[in-house]
Amino acid sequence: MGKSAQCGLHIWLPDAMEGPTPVSALIHAATLVVAGVFLIIRCSILFEYSDTTLTIVSIMGALTAFFAASVGLFQNDLKRVIAYSTCSQLGYMIFITGLSHYSVSLFHVANHAVFKALLFLSAGCVIHGLSDEQDLRRMGGLLHILPVSYIMILIGSLALIGTPFLTGFYSKDCILELAVAKHTTVGN
Repeated sequence: MGKSAQCGLHIWLPDAMEGPTPVSALIHAATLVVAGVFLIIRCSILFEYSDTTLTIVSIMGALTAFFAASVGLFQNDLKRVIAYSTCSQLGYMIFITGLSHYSVSLFHVANHAVFKALLFLSAGCVIHGLSDEQDLRRMGGLLHILPVSYIMILIGSLALIGTPFLTGFYSKDCILELAVAKHTTVGN
């Protein structure tokens, strides 16, 4: 759970944003943070032997999804906002593994990798285009300055929030549907 930056163990992930943006894209999208989720998926046979463990995993995932999204609302650094949204998405992935839907978690891992890489690489273009400025309060009018980067961040953000017919919609909607369809206290 520490590798996946779950609640209480999430501090390292936003602090990893000090490196170059392409490195951040690889850390968040493809390799490092999803390793914990992938490990839980691979060890699913062991998790299935304990309902208590599955309940703890689901509760921690749900708390992380809510907590990280809330913290991300109050950040001013562009890369930290994206980092906290990664924590929130990891919470979704962990949550659904606790409900024993491992394939859906892996589906969200793959979708997350695509739109998170798009967001980080586009953020890198914006930061570079604005002379290494990362403070969101000092950004504005990007549509006129960097139109392609603006459109890419818009597409990545829409996928991240689950806009219909974009990649995030299919995995996040499936996670929420399966949670409600479970008809348990944890699922609800």
